[in-house]
Amino acid sequence: MTSGNAKTDAAINRVFGLLQEWDKGNKTTRGRILEEFIANNQGKTAPELELEFAQAASLFLTRLTAWIRLTYMLGTCVNQQLQAIQIFLSAPSGHKYLGEFLEVGGVLTVLEILGLKQAKEADKAEALKLLQTICNAGRKYKELICESYGIRAVAECLARSKSEETQEQCRQLLQMLAQGNPKYEVQVYKGLIALLPASSPKAQQMAAQTLRIVQPIVAEANPNIVEPLLGLLRTLHLEVQYEAIELIKDLMSYEVQKLILKRLVELLKATLDETVRRPQILEESKSTPEKKLLNLCL
Repeated sequence: MTSGNAKTDAAINRVFGLLQEWDKGNKTTRGRILEEFIANNQGKTAPELELEFAQAASLFLTRLTAWIRLTYMLGTCVNQQLQAIQIFLSAPSGHKYLGEFLEVGGVLTVLEILGLKQAKEADKAEALKLLQTICNAGRKYKELICESYGIRAVAECLARSKSEETQEQCRQLLQMLAQGNPKYEVQVYKGLIALLPASSPKAQQMAAQTLRIVQPIVAEANPNIVEPLLGLLRTLHLEVQYEAIELIKDLMSYEVQKLILKRLVELLKATLDETVRRPQILEESKSTPEKKLLNLCL
């Protein structure tokens, strides 16, 4: 037997030993295997992964996707599983891994993690990063996420999340789904409008911020944006108010300009009427957001 054959046989035996250990192991054993895999394989290309697994990397990926589908609702090693899958899907020249992941319904599983009340915020953030990697593979993969009700899942996650990191990952993903995805860009746009009245100020800020990017993509402004957007002018959160004002200024170039000005005048009139009834706040009312914005627009 040549030295090369001996090395190949040794590599094959090592890999099959690892797979056997995985198959027979409990969650502690599998967690350790995942940690070692993540530590040793970050940033590797597909050929490097194949070399590491003696041309059988797909056998490990298959086990990962099967286990996460069985355990994601229980929260068992979800973060490590997502990180390990990310190594495969983000590997240069690793298109076949993406295909294998999608074939077994991987997108639906990852989207379902976003909607789980018991899921940790860190797990949701990792799931969103994985979806972004899938988005980066091209337009048809963005469409697949959207066809799987991904826009709604991500928007709801943004609205409900208490973690700014998770919310930012949601925002980035929604922006990606709107760019270079003409079939679903309007749906993303409407989803962002629906986020404007969200109870989370951070979600409101991010929705308005992303709408400034998405609005030129969809070209025509939806009149339904006006009421929830003007409602943000009443917020006590200055960062939300700022994004709202900037978006309103952008919308002055669209057909909704007249509607916005009409509603601003009505809101300002209502504010003045309230001032008459409560003269003690006259000085405070002189510089309302509506009045400032109306002066800018006229």
